[in-house]
Amino acid sequence: MMQVTGGCYCGGVRYQVDGEPMMKAECHCRECQYITGGGPNFFMVMPASTFRLTQGQTKAFTRSDLASPVTREFCPNCGTHILTRAPGLKDGLVLKVGSMDDPKQYGGPQMAIFMMDKQPFHALAEGLPAFERFPG
Repeated sequence: MMQVTGGCYCGGVRYQVDGEPMMKAECHCRECQYITGGGPNFFMVMPASTFRLTQGQTKAFTRSDLASPVTREFCPNCGTHILTRAPGLKDGLVLKVGSMDDPKQYGGPQMAIFMMDKQPFHALAEGLPAFERFPG
């Protein structure tokens, strides 16, 4: 079983999550581009039941203008994005690879999603399955 530890840039928020990734992907949606500074967002879906903050607290943000918005959680001090909770993911949470202590644990995406918002300067690995929106 994989154990992932991580936290934010300033060190104020720390976490641990155990289990196997349910999905590993890169998201090209416009919303993710805002939080990454313009690139795709690399993430893995981990079991929500095993996630725990070991230090500090996150601040949450949910858009009020969308029908089924996600809730993004980040460090209230430095702004590092830690995770996203999506209404459609009952047992999982979207963990941001950039917040992991050892990003090599990610191993790379299994797919690219929301290609409808992909920018011309976003590079896509050859042979990576790509979907206009979320698959299935």
